[in-house]
Amino acid sequence: MKKILIIDDEQSVRYSLKKILSSIGYEVIEADSAEQGIESFTKNKPDLVILDIEMPGKDGLEALQEIKKNSPDARVLIITAYGTGDRVIKAMKFGAFEYIEKPFDIPHFRKIVDEALQLSANSEPPQKVSGKTPENDFTLVGESPAIKEVFKLIGRVAASDASILIVGESGTGKEMVARAIHRYSDRASKPFIAVNCAAIPDTLLESELFGYEKGAFTGADKSKPGKFEAASDGTLFLDEIGDMSLSLQAKLLRVLQEGTIERLGSSYSIKVNVRIVAATNRNLESDIIAKRFREDLYYRLKVITISLPPLRVRMDDLPLLVNHFLQKHSKLNKNRVTAISSKALEKLLNYPWPGNIRELENVIKRAIILAKTNTINENDILDEPEPQKPENISTNNRLFAYLNSGILQHQGEIFNLAVAEFEKDLIKWAMEKCKGNQVKASKMLGISRAMLRERVERYDLRTFDE
Repeated sequence: MKKILIIDDEQSVRYSLKKILSSIGYEVIEADSAEQGIESFTKNKPDLVILDIEMPGKDGLEALQEIKKNSPDARVLIITAYGTGDRVIKAMKFGAFEYIEKPFDIPHFRKIVDEALQLSANSEPPQKVSGKTPENDFTLVGESPAIKEVFKLIGRVAASDASILIVGESGTGKEMVARAIHRYSDRASKPFIAVNCAAIPDTLLESELFGYEKGAFTGADKSKPGKFEAASDGTLFLDEIGDMSLSLQAKLLRVLQEGTIERLGSSYSIKVNVRIVAATNRNLESDIIAKRFREDLYYRLKVITISLPPLRVRMDDLPLLVNHFLQKHSKLNKNRVTAISSKALEKLLNYPWPGNIRELENVIKRAIILAKTNTINENDILDEPEPQKPENISTNNRLFAYLNSGILQHQGEIFNLAVAEFEKDLIKWAMEKCKGNQVKASKMLGISRAMLRERVERYDLRTFDE
């Protein structure tokens, strides 16, 4: 019988998890603190650890590190009610198998437990962690499922030296992701150098990257190292890699293959130890077919691929981003603007954001400057674009956007009633989609069947058959 150790200071959580796991044939061991859990892990050698983060004394991340240090193959599933991006990345970097937020969907939880226990003991152990991660310097913002998957992937790949290709539309935060990869890597104390391949003319980009010797060309009156040398032992971020010429692509491929460069005008090689992170908003597969991008370089760069979702598919993060930019730019502009009205936020939620997060940040910066009070109002947001049609706005996104915001003014009874109406519409939509099947509907919504049943009764939606 497989043994599972639950480490959580809340007795009710341990009871619920034990009931779920015991019912499907697992032996469950309990610990109410990180210290007791570490001791129990050493004594009982469980097949899986389910670990909370927020606990008195030693927290879950510290316990995770200690468990993985003593037993690198240990499978640890993190569960928490506090899923910040910083914690997600750290947990995955420290070797967590998965990271689940409370409250969670029971079938999904059971599936992850089964997957963790089915892993072979001979599978590749998680990467070890060395060094400390900077605190209070995390710029990636979001709580949506799409962006959480990005956080997890950053945590898994940061400690390796593998080349990474970040893909996504303009303005989705590709450089922020590249900086996060560097920040959480073992190269964090070394340079992070960013080069925009589209912003530098091709004739200059080669000398920028590789450097040059004195006399290499007219005006080269002294030798100069390039970005590869400047990023020694650190990370070189090549933004808009799809705009690099084919001749430079060939030279970059050689660097990736041999780990050496040659300055312009030089006849000798210089060894470089640089991690390459590249990014593009282009479809490189199409560029390969059109002979605009080298296929061999493409596969060298995309050892790991991180795809960033556009803002329009993670609109539940928009209020969090608005709040982040309010704090950031109010401080920078020495401005007293600290809030946004419900109508102004509604205006932002009704826009498809073709320029993604960069466009949103610019809109908030401008609104802060234009606002006449300490609250951004609807009229402070100029150049209103055509709103999305109501049927194109996800009810689920809108509901969670309001619930996550925490920055609206005058919420009161009207706001609570609005939330109830959104929730009712969401439940009704899911039940219609699933033809009244509550099991399928609860799974689609990511809630328990008990919660769905309670909402069906509350909103008198009993017309559907179970």
